[in-house]
Amino acid sequence: MIDLKTYGYTDIEEIPSGLLPGRITELRRERFTVITAQGEVTAVLKGSFYHSAESRKDFPCVGDFVLLRRNESGDSLIITLLPRRSKFSRANYSGHAAGYTKTILEQVVATNFDYVFILSFLNRDFNVTRMMRYLTQARQSGGQPVIILTKADLTGDFSLPLAEVKQSIPDVPVHAVCSHNGLGLNELDAYLMPGRTVVFLGMSGVGKSSLLNALMERKVMTVKSIREDDSRGRHTTTHRQLFMLPSGAMVIDTPGMRELGLFDADEGIRAGFSDVEERFEGCRFHDCRHESEPGCAVLAALADGSLPRERWERYTAQQHENKFVQDKTGYLIHKNARSQSIAMQRKQTKKNGGWKK
Repeated sequence: MIDLKTYGYTDIEEIPSGLLPGRITELRRERFTVITAQGEVTAVLKGSFYHSAESRKDFPCVGDFVLLRRNESGDSLIITLLPRRSKFSRANYSGHAAGYTKTILEQVVATNFDYVFILSFLNRDFNVTRMMRYLTQARQSGGQPVIILTKADLTGDFSLPLAEVKQSIPDVPVHAVCSHNGLGLNELDAYLMPGRTVVFLGMSGVGKSSLLNALMERKVMTVKSIREDDSRGRHTTTHRQLFMLPSGAMVIDTPGMRELGLFDADEGIRAGFSDVEERFEGCRFHDCRHESEPGCAVLAALADGSLPRERWERYTAQQHENKFVQDKTGYLIHKNARSQSIAMQRKQTKKNGGWKK
């Protein structure tokens, strides 16, 4: 028997007869690997997940806790998705990975994690602005963000980039590590406690696979070298998977993402730029656009230097991206609803015409 509490499971009040709780540890196409008290099983989804709008919104993902009906001679059947305590989402414009419909723009990447390890290069591709975009989404997710600066062995003196990150993002822990020689890895022990779950996020080739191999103390992922021309790498992870570390902590590894679209990130932006938004209260007009209005506290802060222009530009860039995603989502949902309504009207008209005959 397996104690699911070691996988972060918290007992729910009552489990319906015939169902078994478990945690999704791997997803390949439409087939799930689920760890249960009775061992590991392969499972598929109940049909309602594909047809119910609510289920599409909460499509099962690696890290989810579910209730399933065990099948001893074939695939088990996932019946219910249990409540999530955290989730990481990104905007998805293709609509395929998010839930089989072009109107669903939220792609759930990982769920039920405690920490979000935001991995970033310490080489030529070092980019604080990109880190802050990941940070906004991490805060929105409900997990605690931690910034990991990888490949410290490729940088002779990383004190300057480390200081830049700490100055730009003062309220988030930052660690510089090298997966090959173990530099800084002991600093991560505080997060990798038994029953805790960490999700890795970062650009392709940022060193997620190398870090996972180091924490697993064995090679579980293939590592590819970075390109010399732009210091980036090809992504190694091709599917999402949950790994149990020797420490008893778990890691959810995700495919490298070249672009992270902010999805419904109001709370994450507010948390990351509270110092900026607090200034809005000092504006003379409550609907101030902070462009040329008299008595604007933001313009005054930019003029006297108390609000760095770079920070204001990062804030407005994230707000514009978030608004674009929300507007596009609303438009597509409205368009889909209108198309369905027209289709139903045509069907009814055709049916009525048949009755007249």
